[in-house]
Amino acid sequence: MARTEQAIFCNMCMITHGDKVLVLDRKNPDWPGVTFPGGHVEKEESFVEAIIREVFEETGLTIESPLLCGTKQFQTVEGARYVVFFYKTCKFSGELKSSHEGEVFWIDRKDLGNYPLAPAMEAMVQVMESEQLSEFYYYQENGNWKYKLL
Repeated sequence: MARTEQAIFCNMCMITHGDKVLVLDRKNPDWPGVTFPGGHVEKEESFVEAIIREVFEETGLTIESPLLCGTKQFQTVEGARYVVFFYKTCKFSGELKSSHEGEVFWIDRKDLGNYPLAPAMEAMVQVMESEQLSEFYYYQENGNWKYKLL
């Protein structure tokens, strides 16, 4: 059994400002809906540098001190492990601006569920906010995608 496998690394960051969270209304038909900013980690880029870059590209904000607060993972149909690192921070500077990824805006955290969320977003937020959970794990059962929170 091989100890290595192909992997794809991504990230997502919950940015808070008091009782508000910054959301991104994604326009990508592959994974549409309201989510948090983030994206792919580039080759030879650190995970922290990647989330700082992605947030800036999608929101115009420069975040500081992103705290790793969980992961999401699953096997792609091609057999690669897809890993998303969850971060959160309340430290940022800059001027908010939307990008080609979608519109970004602040909402009250308590109102997040009132928006058309990206698939399984509520469960991912649960991991990000929990002190008992650290992983969102997607798996297939009888041809259907399911997940568990660990």
